[in-house]
Amino acid sequence: MKNDMTLKLQSWNVNGLRAVIGKNFPEYLRTNTSDFICLQEIKSHPNQVEFDFSPYTAYWHSAERKGYSGTMTMVKEKPLSVSRELGADVFDKEGRILTLEYPGFYLVNVYSPNSKRELLRLDERMYYEDLFREYLSSLKEQKSVIVCGDLNVAHKEIDLKNPETNRRNAGFTDEEREKFGQLLDSGFIDSFRYFHPEVENAYTWWSYITRARERNAGWRIDYFLVSDCLEDNLVSASIHDDVMGSDHCPVELEIRI
Repeated sequence: MKNDMTLKLQSWNVNGLRAVIGKNFPEYLRTNTSDFICLQEIKSHPNQVEFDFSPYTAYWHSAERKGYSGTMTMVKEKPLSVSRELGADVFDKEGRILTLEYPGFYLVNVYSPNSKRELLRLDERMYYEDLFREYLSSLKEQKSVIVCGDLNVAHKEIDLKNPETNRRNAGFTDEEREKFGQLLDSGFIDSFRYFHPEVENAYTWWSYITRARERNAGWRIDYFLVSDCLEDNLVSASIHDDVMGSDHCPVELEIRI
């Protein structure tokens, strides 16, 4: 990979790769100019999907459980190494993380676990958050890190439509928001808020159940985070809420590497 080039990356929770392939994914891919496309919640294994991802090569981390979770990173240039381990069996079996190494950076594609209704998984989520932060810190000691994916948390009140009524719901608990803050404090930049600190009504997920997308009653829970040492390399960050096919939409980062 050449020095001082501007890379374009997109991240999208597709809520089922096979489902979105039957919708708009072929057109999305045909018109995409990204260097990297990171998908979450693919809910499939390679032998279940017949699709030509070219000009990309797809790296998979499927969950052991069929039809559940999973991550995929699509690249145009082969990485130096690929890792699928966060360090805890409970999360590694769910296909939560996929890390690709390049000469100048690590690209970490992640699908953070949901704390579930009545916060049944909140304690496990707290364990995950500490593990994830330690993992990223260990990578950061070696080279720059770009993190993307569905982190399943709205950080600030500006990041969801109805903060008051969602105060103790999964994705907007004080505990989850505090852990996200700790992650940023460990040396990461929320790229969208870096460029758009005061922009309201900018969301990446809308509930199917309440037809929330029609009313733009959403949450911003999909992110690109970058090592703070990359601040001067940031070019732009955006949300593609015009892209349909999932209950999430793609987010994008442009960065000089």
